[in-house]
Amino acid sequence: MPRQPNSFPLEHINDWIFDLDNTIYPARTNLFKRVSVRITEFVAAHYNVPADKALVIQKDLFHRYGTTMRGMMTEENIAPKVYLDYVHDIDVSDLSYDQELDAMLDALPGRKHIFTNGTVPHAENILTAYGVRHHFDRIFDIVAADYIPKPAPEAFDRFLQQTGIDPTSAAMIEDMAANLHPAAALGMQTIWLSSDIEWARRGADGAHVHHQADDLKGFLRGLGL
Repeated sequence: MPRQPNSFPLEHINDWIFDLDNTIYPARTNLFKRVSVRITEFVAAHYNVPADKALVIQKDLFHRYGTTMRGMMTEENIAPKVYLDYVHDIDVSDLSYDQELDAMLDALPGRKHIFTNGTVPHAENILTAYGVRHHFDRIFDIVAADYIPKPAPEAFDRFLQQTGIDPTSAAMIEDMAANLHPAAALGMQTIWLSSDIEWARRGADGAHVHHQADDLKGFLRGLGL
């Protein structure tokens, strides 16, 4: 059973590694749905199929390859930049400054990093919209990972090589429990932000999930921040 935030060894953490989508903001906001809709549109246009059929293809590729893009790169030889530019072209003009999250991140000791299967521009858009971009030293994206998505160990290896982080004094916060498995194996503390989404819950009962919270602000609040 994962432990709650108030049991977290805060004094041992020098680096905080955050996922982006459904982590910086709660999954219940449905913000990532905007990206998912764009993915379905891209798949539908590429395969020349209706949206319902495209959604089936999209989910199949996601489950087999870790991301729909990786599946289309492997099976369809698509250009990743074309895909990424399209699916991350979402409107975030309705998002607003999150003063509480800004203050909590400011109070959290240690360096902070984004490790996402998305892109730097997408992360910049989201973080800037919420007014928290200035907290993060580095955004490590799918391009920096050579298009190899989490939870592939190679993606984690590239992340550590480029950041120089000591994983034994780091913590990783994710909404996808499976993505925490390599982090735990490397010696990181892991925090799963619980979800009702089937693919996000997969593996959540494993020993690689050390701590659990309802959402990011709930976790930080549990630390007393």
